[in-house]
Amino acid sequence: MTIWCRGVRGAITCDENSREAILTATREMLQTMIAANGLRPEDIASAIFTTTPDLNAEFPAVAARELGWVDTALMCGHEMTVPGSLPRCVRVLVHWNTERQASEVIHVYLRGASNLRPEHAARMAALRTSPDPAGGA
Repeated sequence: MTIWCRGVRGAITCDENSREAILTATREMLQTMIAANGLRPEDIASAIFTTTPDLNAEFPAVAARELGWVDTALMCGHEMTVPGSLPRCVRVLVHWNTERQASEVIHVYLRGASNLRPEHAARMAALRTSPDPAGGA
């Protein structure tokens, strides 16, 4: 059995810049990533969260702590300000220790963030309608 550290990406948009909106959206994104990949807190090496500069009412990592990621290294920061980029967006890069191949990792792009990576959003939509959210992997 070989274990690799894989990157799992996620992104979601928030309705507004409020503590509750940021935590609700981040929880939805993380819970979807957990369900899609079978993530367990003990297998997560670290996670880097970013928000667009228009989201500053709470750290998204708080939602991860609330989900039990208490021994995981977490960090938050802001995305670059790029003209025309998606507003009110929370992103995450999870470093996950797993036996899965990189092609088996399911990246999650929800709400308005589905436009960032349409191919991943389409795969996620297809998996949500299948009985095995891990895609048989």
